[in-house]
Amino acid sequence: MDKQTRLARTILNGFAAYFAEFENITLAARTRFENAEWQLMHAASTRRIALYKEKVLETLEFATYIAGDELTNFDFWTQTRAVYADLVRGMTNFEIAETFYNSIYNAVFSHRRIRDEHAFVFSPQGDMPPVDVSKVVMRFTRRRGLAGALEDLLTHYQLSIPYEDKARDVASIVAAVEKQLGNDLDLANPSLEIQVLEHHFYRNKAVYIVGRIVSGRNQMPIVLPLLHNNDDASPAVYIDTILFGSDRVSLLFSFTRTYFMVDASIPSQYVLFLQQLMPKKDTSEIYSAIGHHRHGKTFYYRTAYRHMRATEDEFIVAPGIKGMVMTVFTLPSYEFVFKIIKDRFTPPKDMTHEAVKSKYDLVKRWDRAGRMADTQEFSNLVFDRARFSEELMAELLNTCPSQIHTSGTALIIKHCYVERRMTPLNLYLQEATDEEVEAVMDDYGKAIKELAAANIFPGDMLLKNFGVTRHGRVVFYDYDEIQPLLECKFRRIPPPRDEFEEMSGQPWYSVGPNDVFPEEFRLFFSGNQRARKAFDALHSDIYDADFWTGLQARIESGHVEDFFPYPKRIRFSHSQTAEAS
Repeated sequence: MDKQTRLARTILNGFAAYFAEFENITLAARTRFENAEWQLMHAASTRRIALYKEKVLETLEFATYIAGDELTNFDFWTQTRAVYADLVRGMTNFEIAETFYNSIYNAVFSHRRIRDEHAFVFSPQGDMPPVDVSKVVMRFTRRRGLAGALEDLLTHYQLSIPYEDKARDVASIVAAVEKQLGNDLDLANPSLEIQVLEHHFYRNKAVYIVGRIVSGRNQMPIVLPLLHNNDDASPAVYIDTILFGSDRVSLLFSFTRTYFMVDASIPSQYVLFLQQLMPKKDTSEIYSAIGHHRHGKTFYYRTAYRHMRATEDEFIVAPGIKGMVMTVFTLPSYEFVFKIIKDRFTPPKDMTHEAVKSKYDLVKRWDRAGRMADTQEFSNLVFDRARFSEELMAELLNTCPSQIHTSGTALIIKHCYVERRMTPLNLYLQEATDEEVEAVMDDYGKAIKELAAANIFPGDMLLKNFGVTRHGRVVFYDYDEIQPLLECKFRRIPPPRDEFEEMSGQPWYSVGPNDVFPEEFRLFFSGNQRARKAFDALHSDIYDADFWTGLQARIESGHVEDFFPYPKRIRFSHSQTAEAS
């Protein structure tokens, strides 16, 4: 057996070991939920994210030994790729296996010379396996009426702990369906059926049953969230609500939320079905949402490459106030932004490149609570230099010259993050009506509180550091000053002891490195009095140190907060006082 074959098989064995452990962590989610082990659920989620890099490094060690002095020979890797392509041909998860190969290659070459002849920039088998989605879809017909179909569904998806009151939950779902869909779907159609993905979706403190109602040619995406009653003596679950429509499902699978745990042994089957429910959502984000964020990155790159080839508009400096730490640019026809760490930070920012990277890594592993944008990290990303506006080139050369390099017609960015584009909150407010200002400032306050409840202190809460999504949701995206809430020391500003201190332009009190004075948060709104007025009417409690220390006490006591990926107002009335996720 030649070296190329041995190396290809070693990489494939490394992938198999990774995928098996990924599945094992995922399969244990059901027991964690049934036992209400919320902190273990979060730890498992973090562990699964770290697993990929661990398995790549482990496999790289064997690959280095096998390849020997051929390790950095590009012709050798071309031959190895050909062998690997044969090994994974026809595999039901070949796309994930090819991404794993790419990770080994990139680890060897530090993301240089990424060519399709050496790695799988594009797959010879296409983007996704030709899978049969019907094999992972359960169907429930209305042979006993809508209520009968729903009863069959809940019975099939019952966990090891019982429902609190299955008949009550069925009645609640039927009432919601008739109210919401009575005018849009023929609910009396004998062919009506409910189609549901075969396995539960687990995340934090909730379980979700994901599918759609189909009546003739019409269909409606639906999701049923199940919550735990947190009763140690008599544990049970209940249906909290029913979500209707692509937008609601899209928010559930948002790029701002923790990845799901779902037993999708053939990931593409689930991705294809979810695409049908959410046609506006990028496939890359769906792969990431079910835990395959590294392949989500691969899929994103392919989509981005095709978009660049199909368009001619110029890259420009991203709209908004320029950041102190990041230079941000975008393409007008594109829904993402590119963020590069500056060579020198604008005063008073004082940190290192590695510190900024560690913050972004923290966000990847943390519970984002629906309020922090997921990012993709790239090294040596190649662009067409001719597509960059002169203004943008001047900005890049002024702020981050060490991170860019030209080679012929190519512009190479050595390190950057890619993030979903949003409207900066400060710009959104400029054009907003009074009603929109009140709504968005309410959501801004909720974003701060929900991040804090997830043990994240944003640090710099200026309006420009938050964005507004297409759904009108406020999301935080400036991570250079975030830190765990428990590391902060929240204090009240002590009163001045005399007139001299009162008139002083400098603090008359000591300030430690982690001291935070919530009274000073009012300064974040000094440039927009409409926003300040709306915020003060709804969330003035964040100016009080007691609010923050109270949250710290809850976190220290072991409490895991509930984060609703849907409005509380749509929850079924029987569960309005119960916990959710």
